[in-house]
Amino acid sequence: MRQAIGQMKHRHDQISLGGGKKTIDKNREKGKLTPRERIQYLIDKDTKFTEIGSFAGYEMYAEQGGCPAGGTVGGLGYVSGRLCMIVANDNTVKAGAWFPIGGKKNLRLQEIAMENHLPVIYIVDSAGVFLPMQDEIFPDKEHFGRIFRNNAVMSAMGITQIAAVMGSCVAGGAYLPIMSDETLMVEGNGSIFLAGPYLVKAAIGEDVDLQTLGGAKTHTEISGIADYKFDTEQECLDQVRRIMNKLGAKPNAGFDRIKSVEPISNTKDVYGIISVDNNKNFDVVDVIKCIVDNSEFDQFKEDYGKTIVCGYGRVDGWAVGIVANQRKIVKSGKGEMQMGGVIYNDSADKAARFIQNCNQKKIPLVFLQDVTGFMVGSRSEHSGIIKDGAKLVNAVANSVVPKFTFIIGNSYGAGNYAMCGKAYDPRFIYAWPNAKIAVMGGDQAAKTLLQIQVASLKAKGEIIDGDKEKELLKNITDKYTAQSTAYYAAARLWVDEIIDPAETRRLISVGIEAANHAPIEKEWRSGVFQV
Repeated sequence: MRQAIGQMKHRHDQISLGGGKKTIDKNREKGKLTPRERIQYLIDKDTKFTEIGSFAGYEMYAEQGGCPAGGTVGGLGYVSGRLCMIVANDNTVKAGAWFPIGGKKNLRLQEIAMENHLPVIYIVDSAGVFLPMQDEIFPDKEHFGRIFRNNAVMSAMGITQIAAVMGSCVAGGAYLPIMSDETLMVEGNGSIFLAGPYLVKAAIGEDVDLQTLGGAKTHTEISGIADYKFDTEQECLDQVRRIMNKLGAKPNAGFDRIKSVEPISNTKDVYGIISVDNNKNFDVVDVIKCIVDNSEFDQFKEDYGKTIVCGYGRVDGWAVGIVANQRKIVKSGKGEMQMGGVIYNDSADKAARFIQNCNQKKIPLVFLQDVTGFMVGSRSEHSGIIKDGAKLVNAVANSVVPKFTFIIGNSYGAGNYAMCGKAYDPRFIYAWPNAKIAVMGGDQAAKTLLQIQVASLKAKGEIIDGDKEKELLKNITDKYTAQSTAYYAAARLWVDEIIDPAETRRLISVGIEAANHAPIEKEWRSGVFQV
């Protein structure tokens, strides 16, 4: 596990270089910091920036030269004591141009801000849409234009938005700072316009330089579009902090918190509990004890539905309800039973009831996923596994308290849905480096796909011997395995971030603090389900 974490951190370090050292050096000559340096300067000293989506675009867009972190650095940080969403374009990646995954990432960051009523600070430095891929980023509902729609919606919700323009802000992107509450610009580098000098020349024949067209002096003295101008990026970010320290307080959700107590079990003990291959049996309660305060965990229906563990605890003082898949071998009236992360009828029923209880008591929910799916076979079908599974899915879907999901092992099939996968609106969803996310396990999927492929080839008259079948199986397995990794999922933003397992406790706490900014406005109601 330590090796897997080391590999993850090394890959993150590479991503953090953005477009590369050469481009960074060129920017420094213009007095420009990297996006991560800007964020580090902005946030309060001795606080930690919680990055989201750093692996967005990982190993994608090879033909375009790649798009590290989706061309945007974003996440949660404290500015003047306020927890904020910070979104910073990375000018070193294709001049900050918007790739499809970059658009998706920005929408996710805005979604988090809206769900949790967090102030947003945009650090703008972008050349606009990446034109070679405009058909994948421009016209659809969840494309580029949705960002500005969200600007307007957040403004109507009373969510503060501040835009610090430190580079280009072009075409449709010019609306973002102007739809924010306040706009700050850095003189000489910052610019805002619908069409740049080249397009102006082509369209109307006018010769005009960049700063005269839309620089800080133009927009603070002539158009009135910008509110402040500064000589340096540092001065600009100092003003952002001064704006943030005057925000008034708003109603919160009222989640319960007391004084924090460190777990008795070391948070890094999880490294030795779970294997990176997800093939080792373990007791998930041991994992939970590395996360909860004083390692105290009160199990709900401990002796019933043992393939899911439910219970109450505290994380950094916050009250939480935890729903976790169980993998250990237990003794029952039928002898030993290996859990393997399978959801049985009774465990689905128990978890649904526990989720209802947490909604009734206004307790945030934490899901620890290590699930291979629901139990199959005639016995389970006759017992109504679909009905009980639907009951659990219903409870998860209609839950009104914040949900936080951590994929600590496998996440397969409908088990992903029942344990609050991305489709079920967790406020945040994280993966450990060993996470596997797919419609079913690799071996089962490969053998199923092999049977289909062999049958198809035989139908065409091809002769399939043992060696050919092994070759087909290997090709299918390799492809399926590559598409099941945490990195493949994080690149496509199926998860918000790949994390060090020892960070789980901190991220739960930060997540609940963020969620506490937004009062719960809906009453708990379940949908129709069979009993």
